[in-house]
Amino acid sequence: MKNKKIYLLTGAAGFIGSNLAHYLASKGDKVVVYDKLTYAGNKASLDGIPTESLAFVNGDICDTALVYETLVKYGVDAVFHLAAESHVDRSIDGPAAFIETNINGTFSMLSASRKYYETLDDEKKRDFRFLHISTDEVYGSLGDSGYFTEDTPYAPNSPYSASKASSDHLVRAWFHTYGFPVLTTNCSNNYGPRQFPEKLIPLIIHNALAGKPLPIYGDGKNVRDWLYVEDHCRALHTVMLKGTTGETYNVGGNCERQNIQIVKTICAILDEIRPKAGGAKYESQITYVKDRPGHDRRYAIDASKIKRELGWQPQETFESGIRKTVEWYLNNQIWIENILSGKYRGERLGLGGTQE
Repeated sequence: MKNKKIYLLTGAAGFIGSNLAHYLASKGDKVVVYDKLTYAGNKASLDGIPTESLAFVNGDICDTALVYETLVKYGVDAVFHLAAESHVDRSIDGPAAFIETNINGTFSMLSASRKYYETLDDEKKRDFRFLHISTDEVYGSLGDSGYFTEDTPYAPNSPYSASKASSDHLVRAWFHTYGFPVLTTNCSNNYGPRQFPEKLIPLIIHNALAGKPLPIYGDGKNVRDWLYVEDHCRALHTVMLKGTTGETYNVGGNCERQNIQIVKTICAILDEIRPKAGGAKYESQITYVKDRPGHDRRYAIDASKIKRELGWQPQETFESGIRKTVEWYLNNQIWIENILSGKYRGERLGLGGTQE
């Protein structure tokens, strides 16, 4: 692929997408952000990207005609497909939106992108890629040992993960049936700047500072493999440039932590850099709530394939990444306040507790 590219990023007013947009722009590439601006989308997350490096299209990925028109208008070189409904509790309460966006939306993206691909000359066809960004939740739940590999059978346990598994299968089918140049990544839990504050880490930071309860599902011992979002962006860029079409790459941080450990770590950092008046500890705000249905006990990614074949490695430890994350939220309270609306005030959505 040539050095400077024009990338279409779906859902890039959200968490991972906005961080990826900043990362790609910093490399000199142009990003065309295609986003419906639903509750978790925030154009302010794109602030700071030079105007010459950014174009924005307010659109629904289910609008196949608009997706195709956008690809043609900007002469897109490759697609990062990140747009998805991603909150497990929301999928339990209202699965229809997840079916529409994650399955039908991916079908629409594949259809429009394949139609566009067929119009390209041989050189642009050779370089074109469609990178589908998925989740480790499609693999289900692990016991106390073992890791998800690219060959782990799918066993989704929530409407969210089932919808993402379905979209993964569509992407695979487009490669094997039509020869469409796709790539798929399945990533562990991300954390870092610009994450919508219904997810575990930003929610805990926000509630801690506001003096609110820090809700933990069940016994708090559910385990996730955590990856700093900028490391994920580096992985996605690496897969796009070096990955073999038709292949899947698992991306993980080798940072397994129980939810309760995450919360206590955040509390300790806040005790250090934003101590409460009178010396009270933030841990005193922790409260346990009823577990949610189908709550997977443990996820852990084996990322040896992307490391071995493409040379990617995470650059942040959990300790360095979580400190950067807490500091970012402390320094960007205006971003937090602007994204919070009357519809969402930081309370747990769905069934209560914290979302990994």
